[in-house]
Amino acid sequence: MSSIQELPSQERPREKLASLGTAALSDSELLAILLRTGVRGQSAIDLARQILVRFGSLGGLCRCTPQELCGVRGMGPAKALQLAAAFGLASRVARENLARQRLDTPEQIWELLGADMRALHKESLRVVLLDTKFQLLRVEEISLGSLNESIAHPREIFRPALLHAAYALILVHNHPSGDPSPSNADHALTRRLSEGAQILQLRLLDHVILGSGDNGRQPWFSFRQAGLMA
Repeated sequence: MSSIQELPSQERPREKLASLGTAALSDSELLAILLRTGVRGQSAIDLARQILVRFGSLGGLCRCTPQELCGVRGMGPAKALQLAAAFGLASRVARENLARQRLDTPEQIWELLGADMRALHKESLRVVLLDTKFQLLRVEEISLGSLNESIAHPREIFRPALLHAAYALILVHNHPSGDPSPSNADHALTRRLSEGAQILQLRLLDHVILGSGDNGRQPWFSFRQAGLMA
C-alpha cells in the first residue's frame, strides 16, 4: 500500500482515531498519524511498521535519539523530532497525573519515570522525594553514567532529601540493558542506604530498578516488594 488514501475510509488511522479512540488503533497506526507521510512506495503505516521492526518495540523506539531515527529511510529531522516530542509529552503527563497521589509503589514509580529512564543509554541514579503524605515533592538526579562508590555515596543521595526537607524518599535507577535484575552492587548500596536513612531519621521506602518492559516482562525490580528492605 503506497498511500493511506487508498485504504477504505474506515481503515484510515485518523478516521479510526476520530470515531473509535486510541484503543482501536495499533502501535503502527498511532505512529503513522505522527509521521503523517511515508515515502515513495510506502505509506506512513508501512514506515511506522518498519521503524517498530527495526527498533524492536515502542520501548526500543523511545530510547532512540533523533539522529538514530534519521538513519531510517523516510525519517528526516522533522519526523524524528516529532516522535521525540511525543514521547517527552507522555512522560510529563504521567508525572502530572501522579503529582497529587500517594506515591509508594513500584508501579507508580514506573508510571512516573519509566518512559523517561528506559530511553537512556546510560545509568541514571535519581531520588524521588516525598512529603509526610507520601506525595511528590520533586525528583532529583544524583548522577548520569556508570555508578561508582563515590557517586553513589549515601551523602550524595541523602543531600537533596535534607535540602528540601523531605519526609521520605525512593531511590530509582535504570539498567540500560533492559533487565532490571539487581546486581551485587545494587544490593550493597541498598543495605548502606537503609542504615544511613535510619541514622538521619529519613524513611527510605524503596529502591526501584527500572528496565525496558520489552517482551512482556515486568519492567521493574523493587527491593521492598522482594522483601529485601525493612
